[in-house]
Amino acid sequence: MSTLSVATVKSLSSAAPVFQNTSGTEKGQLIKAWLNYDQINTNLRGSFNVSSITDNASGEFTVNFSASFSATADYIPVGFVHRSNSGGRVLNHLDSLLSKTTSAYKFRTSSTTNGSVVGLSSFDSEYVQIAFVGDN
Repeated sequence: MSTLSVATVKSLSSAAPVFQNTSGTEKGQLIKAWLNYDQINTNLRGSFNVSSITDNASGEFTVNFSASFSATADYIPVGFVHRSNSGGRVLNHLDSLLSKTTSAYKFRTSSTTNGSVVGLSSFDSEYVQIAFVGDN
């Protein structure tokens, strides 16, 4: 078996690196999927390694990955939620994990009303931006 060892892989049509390992590690925790999603209009603005999104209920959806992760416990979501027509809502966030598999991540977005730390309610957000970090 042969081994190919390179620092940067470039596309023939672009000078931008397709992959660049700057950490010096052979196995790193990289962003394996990401999305920019509008829950209100069910519009996927952009994504990587996302095959589809399932709208389950108000504020609740499932991200389905094109290529599954290697282990369920080995990846994490990192994201930001913003509702442009907030109507007094001041805290918007990824609320709770509903289910996590190697091929899908289901969760809820929620908000408080007028800064209250109680009374979280599910809502559809105009901007849901999430990256999934791990190995796949």
